[in-house]
Amino acid sequence: MDDRTSEHLDYEILAEIGKGAYGKVYKAREVRDRRRLLAVKKLNLPGDPSNGIPQVMVREVALLRKLQSFNHPNVVKLLDVSAAVRKQSLDLTLVFEYIDQDLASFLSTASEDGLARDKIKDVMQQLFTGLDFLHSNAVIHRDLKPDNVLVSCRGEVKIADFGLARIYTYNIALTPCVVTLWYRAPEVLLRLGYTSSVDVWSAGCIFAELFLLRPLIRGYTEFQQLQKIFEVAGVPAEEDWPKDSPIQYNPAWRSEPGTHLLPACLRDKDSDLLAQCLTFSPSRRITASKALAHPVLVGP
Repeated sequence: MDDRTSEHLDYEILAEIGKGAYGKVYKAREVRDRRRLLAVKKLNLPGDPSNGIPQVMVREVALLRKLQSFNHPNVVKLLDVSAAVRKQSLDLTLVFEYIDQDLASFLSTASEDGLARDKIKDVMQQLFTGLDFLHSNAVIHRDLKPDNVLVSCRGEVKIADFGLARIYTYNIALTPCVVTLWYRAPEVLLRLGYTSSVDVWSAGCIFAELFLLRPLIRGYTEFQQLQKIFEVAGVPAEEDWPKDSPIQYNPAWRSEPGTHLLPACLRDKDSDLLAQCLTFSPSRRITASKALAHPVLVGP
C-alpha cells in the first residue's frame, strides 16, 4: 500500500476506509509529534496536469482553509494539503482529523428502540451550531446528509465534505443539481434560486431521521421527491407557489399533510421545529440561528 507522506505532515497509512469517483480515503497515523489518527483523502485527477486542479477541488480546499482559521468544533478540520504531478494525472492529497464514523453509520447501529431524546437534542444542537457558523460566514454546504455529518466516539458532531459548498453572495448563479435527492429542498427541485435555507431543509430531514432511523422523504426522481414532500408537509397554497417555477401549480395536488408518515413519538414542540425546517417557502423557513433558540434545543 502506498505510504508516501505529504510534504508538511508525516503519516503512515493504516487502512482504506472509503472509495469515491476520484480516489480513496485512508485511516492513517501521524508518525511524529502527537501520533494523531488522520483521515487521508487521496484524489487522482486524470487529464493534462498543466490544466491544474479542477475548480471544484480548488473551491473545497479554499473554503476549508478559510473556515480552518476559526477552528470551529462542529466543522471537520483540514490539517494539510499537497499536490503532485504523475505522468498524465494530478494527485491531490487532503489530510483531515480522523473521526470514528459518520451519522449514517451511527444510525445503522442504533437499537430498534431508537435514539434517546437527549441524544437527538445533542446531535441537532451541534448540527445547527455548525450550520449557524457556516451561514454566518456566507457558506452554503449544499449537500448536508447523514453521510456528510461525522460523529466521534466522544459524541462530537462535525460537518464534513465541502465539495459542493459555496460562498453565497447576492444574485450568485448557483448550480441547480445540488444536495442528495432525499435531502433536497423544494426550491432546488423546482430549479429556483436558493440561499442557506437549503441546508436547514436538509437538517430538518436529518432531524426526522434521528427518530425514524431511516430517511423521511425517499423519492427516486425529482418529481417523485416533490410529490413525497407534499405527502409529508402538505401542498402549499396556490398564492405561495413561486411564479418563476418551470413547474405549474396543479390544484389536484391539494391534500392534507400525511402525519402518519412522521415519527409517532414526536412531541408537539418536536413537530413544530420539524415543520419550521420543512416549510415550503424558503423565506418562512427557520434559520439555523433561530433553531438553536427553539424549545426542543434549549428546553429540558
